[in-house]
Amino acid sequence: MTVLLSDDRITSIPAIENGEPLVDLCTRDLLTTGRQFAREGVADRLALADAFLPVGVRLHIVEGLRPVESQQEIYDGYCAELERLHPGIAEPDVRVLASRFVSPIEVAPHVAGAAVDLTLIGAHGPLDLGTPIDATPEQSDGACFFAATSISREARTNRALLADVLTAAGLVNYPTEWWHWSHGDRYWAYTTNHPTALYSPPTPQTNPPHP
Repeated sequence: MTVLLSDDRITSIPAIENGEPLVDLCTRDLLTTGRQFAREGVADRLALADAFLPVGVRLHIVEGLRPVESQQEIYDGYCAELERLHPGIAEPDVRVLASRFVSPIEVAPHVAGAAVDLTLIGAHGPLDLGTPIDATPEQSDGACFFAATSISREARTNRALLADVLTAAGLVNYPTEWWHWSHGDRYWAYTTNHPTALYSPPTPQTNPPHP
């Protein structure tokens, strides 16, 4: 059974900030949508994964560091959608369902600069990964889950390629979102049996400027 970000096994892991800086992913020659930031260790691992890809295929990072306010807005919006879809649902159950798609604010990897949302792009544009990035479980009928079997053979092959290069570079996937990969956050710590997360949410002093 998939362990979600709302699970006590994740939320109980301490985050001991190691002081690693945030960097602009463009400085690692990565393809991004606008300016995107992540921790230095995450950026270096993404660059390594990008180098592992076959000639003509690149990583395309759509989102890295996410402001706390944006994370809260996404979380609240999805919780409201779930409450509409499941009238009378208890708040703890909403939290569990919501964490399939968006992390509770207190453990959110994007807020700590530890996670990116990405896809693969080739000479003729984005490759088929089965669903758009940010397709909810409801919108995609579960096809957003990395191991979904309802997607095409081409999409499964591309997901396998994505996993091969990113795992080899030291990142971990959140299994309910094929596009979400992280390093140094609580989910990474749980997956790799590390006693602590390496990154906690950046302070205003360490946040990079946004355009």
